[in-house]
Order: sequence, then structure tokens, then C-alpha cells
Amino acid sequence: MRAARAEDAAAVRYRVEIFDAHAHLFRVSMTIVAPAATQALRLPVWIPGSYLIREFAKNLQKLRATQGKRAVPVRQCNKALWEVDCNPGVPLQVEYEVYAFDNSVRTAWLDTQRGFFNGTSLFLKAAELDQHAHAVEIIATAALPQWKLATGLTPTRINKQGFGNYLATGYDELADCPVEMGDFWSGSFVACGVPHRFVVAGATDSFDPELLLVDTQAICEQEIRFWHGDNGGKPPFKNYLFMLNAVHDGYGGLEHRNSTALICTRKDLPRLPRTTLAPVTHKQPEGYTTLLGLISHEYFHTWNVKRLRPADFKQYDYTQENYTELLWFFEGFTSYYDDLLLRRAKRIDSATYLKLLTKTINQVQQTPGRLVQSVAQASFDAWVKYYRQDENTANATVSYYTKGALVALCLDLTLRSEGKTTLDAVMQGLWKHCSGGPMTEQDLLVVLQALTGRSYAKEIARWVHSSDELPLAELLESHGVQYNREPDQVAQQLGLRVKESNGVQIHQVLRGGVAEKAGFASGDDWLAVQSTGAKASGPWRMQNLDDLMLYCGNAKKVTATVARDRLLIDLTLSMPKPSLAVRLSVRDATAVAQWLD
Repeated sequence: MRAARAEDAAAVRYRVEIFDAHAHLFRVSMTIVAPAATQALRLPVWIPGSYLIREFAKNLQKLRATQGKRAVPVRQCNKALWEVDCNPGVPLQVEYEVYAFDNSVRTAWLDTQRGFFNGTSLFLKAAELDQHAHAVEIIATAALPQWKLATGLTPTRINKQGFGNYLATGYDELADCPVEMGDFWSGSFVACGVPHRFVVAGATDSFDPELLLVDTQAICEQEIRFWHGDNGGKPPFKNYLFMLNAVHDGYGGLEHRNSTALICTRKDLPRLPRTTLAPVTHKQPEGYTTLLGLISHEYFHTWNVKRLRPADFKQYDYTQENYTELLWFFEGFTSYYDDLLLRRAKRIDSATYLKLLTKTINQVQQTPGRLVQSVAQASFDAWVKYYRQDENTANATVSYYTKGALVALCLDLTLRSEGKTTLDAVMQGLWKHCSGGPMTEQDLLVVLQALTGRSYAKEIARWVHSSDELPLAELLESHGVQYNREPDQVAQQLGLRVKESNGVQIHQVLRGGVAEKAGFASGDDWLAVQSTGAKASGPWRMQNLDDLMLYCGNAKKVTATVARDRLLIDLTLSMPKPSLAVRLSVRDATAVAQWLD
């Protein structure tokens, strides 16, 4: 008699096969042990953490169902809902294929080099069975014998390469544990007593895996201590998995309950010291600091959005948009802490941290949309604005990542100035106040009141729910930071965002700038420029924006020739008065250290 297996008790079971790597097809078999008389099947239309309707059903094909040896008809009710009339006493088998060719962290990918998927892309959800155990068997293929598998799912019976059977407590857990497959590099470390694994796909021979492990371990230990102190507090997971896909050009990450999926450019991976191709130098790329910031950001999300999360997300609805005004807190405050905790983990110094903060401040200050929309509104509109960016995005909205980070900065420095508490204590207080679960903006105000003895409702209203400017200069200067101004880049002075890969292509025209007043439009090719006046020369061919100053010198007006839908148009451009960007530096090292350490 066969011993009972954990997966046998699952109400819903899946089997995932690499059906055709060349055609980028997974085959999924699904068994519902006790189906309803009319069994509904849904595929999510979005993935938590990425606020855009992505229509995953477009990649599903050849859906069919059987009970025993009898085929049963499947009715499609809408773009992502199917119904099957069943005999309730007989298990329902459903089989289908999923096309997987999106090399991002959000969906699914399959070729002969690598496989990856999120559950929201592959697993139909059986209505009314969400909270029951779900089992999945992932099958190795003889055609790719070197492949291994990594996932945050709980294994029940797997081989040494990771293929086999896994179990989830419900659909949410199944959907929140992506799967990486391939001949990837794998390493591990222990942070505060908790096992961590890091897998990297697509790395080159110059990759330095040991440095990546050392730096990531330092980040993880810093963040665990941030949330749980130095008294042995444990994080809300038994193990953690980093999955990094290194590509020619790409960047991003998506957080999950005990793992994260990351993507970066290969050249930004840490590199081994060079021993050939003299002269020998060894300098880590600046992009590696960006990668460490990404790792820090996604790991911080394990607490701040996966557990401590908007009350609006208490139970995800996978069928439609899930709205919240709190992304300024969950993405913005995480963005504040990602670089700050790099500094505290001694992965960067104070000067580098201020350089990163300078970039964030300028990104917000150079966005006209900050005066149009509050960061709370930007959070609510993420589905139609932040994730659907176009030529007018910078004029119509503000990033809840960057401005949210500056709100966190202002709140932290204000708290420190008053001397009663810090934002660190507020975050830890929120974790306890909300029991590591759903929260509202009112919960934040309650914790602030409890720790300071006064209300912060006016500050939150002004910084979060209005488009007023933030008090950055005075707060930073009061903490030992010199708030300098220096000439801005030419594009920003003109009110343009351009691409200069082969000439000057206009990408965005910023509201109120001299380029908008001259009549530039997104999509224009800026071909030539000529200064006006008796001594004007040219017209001169434009290869990049620096040519404007080269050819026109101190001219007050120039004629810009653009091609718009192949039509040549002359525009009269008034040269702008010099505008200034922010540059931060250390004025009082002791005061800065009191904040950053």
C-alpha cells in the first residue's frame, strides 16, 4: 500500500511540462478533485506588484477538459473566464498550452537556454477553491538534462536538480512563487540564521559570484535587523530565493513572499579582477551599485507590501484593477530605504548615497507633473498613467517611487529634528501595530501620534495629498547636507527629453519650456539649427544637443529645422535662461553620519 503523500490531499493539482522549447510552449495539466456542477476557471489579468492589466489569457491556447475518458465541453464566458459543466463526483482534468516569450519578471519565458514563469501566467484558478491546498509537479525534460529548477514553493518530492512536486497552501501562495529553470549559477548564504539562495542566469565568465553573495548577505542582515532588531527576531519566512536574469539590456524586479525575480544588464554584474588584457584594473561598474539597490528594494518589500500592505490588497482580486492611494508609502518609502540601507550595510559611502539622492531629487524637480497631480492620486492612477507612459507622462503625473521616497525623506528628517523618534521607529511601530498585515493611512497617523505626541495630519495632507513643493532644502541643510545649485543639462533647460542614438529625436516636450513654446512635438527629428541675425551661419546639421551651443554660441534666438512625418518645419526657438539642478554634498560630516548611520 502506497504511503499518503502531501500532494494527494490538494484540492487542485497541476502538472507543468516543457512541451516545445523552440515554440516557447509550456503544457499545463490541471486536476480538480471535486469540481462544482458548473466549474468556473479563471486566469488572472494582472500580477500583484505590477499595476497594469496584462491580459495573460492571450497566451493560453488549446484548452480542453475531460472527466475520466469523457470529453466535456468548455464555454468561454469572457477574455479570462471559462466554465465547464461537470459530474461533481468525478475529478475534472483540464489541459492547455501557454506561449511563453516575455523575457521580463512579470510573465513567462521559455527557450532552450532558460525557462521562467509566474503562476499568474500559467495556472488557471478554480473558483471557490482558492483557500484549499494546491499541488504542482514540474517535469524535467530529457532534451535539457543540464537544467535545474529553483522556486520558493515548498518541496514535497523533488530530485537533486529541483524538479518534482511542490505544495502551496492556496492559490495566492502558488501565484506568488515564481519558478526559474535552466543551467543557472547557484550560491547560498545564511543571514541572521535564515537560509538564502541566489541563482543567476545569463552571466558571463567575468561574473564574480562570491562578491555578489557577500554584498547581498550584508544587505539582508541589515534589513532583517531593521525590522526585527538585534535580539534574534526572525523574518516572516523560513528561506529566501533571489532569481536574477542577466541580459544584454534590461532592469527591474518584482517582489514575492519569500523570493524575488530580478533582471539586470550583464555588464552591471560584479566582475572578477582582471588578470589579462593589461593594464590590469579592477573597478566595479556603477551599474553594480544600481543592482545592489534593486536587491535592497525588492528584499525590503518582503515586509513592506507583501505583509504590511494596503488594506485595499487584503485579498487580491485577479480579475480587475485593485486600486489604492498608498503606493507612495509602499513603493516610495521602500525606495527611500533601499539606498539608505545600502549605506548602513557599508556597501556605499555617504558621498555615493548623496549622489543617488541627488538623482532622485532632480528627477522629481524636473517633472512638471509634480505640480499637477498629488502622489496619492498618482498611486491611484498607476494603472492608467505610471504603467502606460507616453509623451505626456512627465507633464501629467509624478512617480510615486521618487516623490514617495522624498516624502519619506522629509518625514524622517522632520522626526529627527524634533528629537523624539525616527522613521525607522515608525516603520517598526507600524509592523507591530498592524501585526505585519493590512494597513491604512490612518494607521500611519496613529503610530506617528503615539511616538511623537502630536498629529502629523497636516504634513501628510500637504506632502501626499497636494501638489505643493516639499521642504527639501531646509531639512537637508539642517542635517549637515549642502544643498547646492549648478547649471542643468541642455535638454532640461530647453524643456526636452530626447534620444540621441542617431541624431536628435524628440521623446517628450515638457510643459512650460521654451521648446513647447517654439512648437516642438514628440516624434520630431531635429535636423538642423541656425542662429538668427546678420552674422548668422549655417544651417548646421544637429547630431546631438551639444551642437546647439557649438553652432549658435550666444544667440538669443535660433531657427530649428525638424522633420515631422517627413515634412520639414522651421521653428523659432528662444534660447532659455540657464536653469539650475540640485547637487548635494556633505557640509557637516558628523550631522550627516547621525542621520545615515
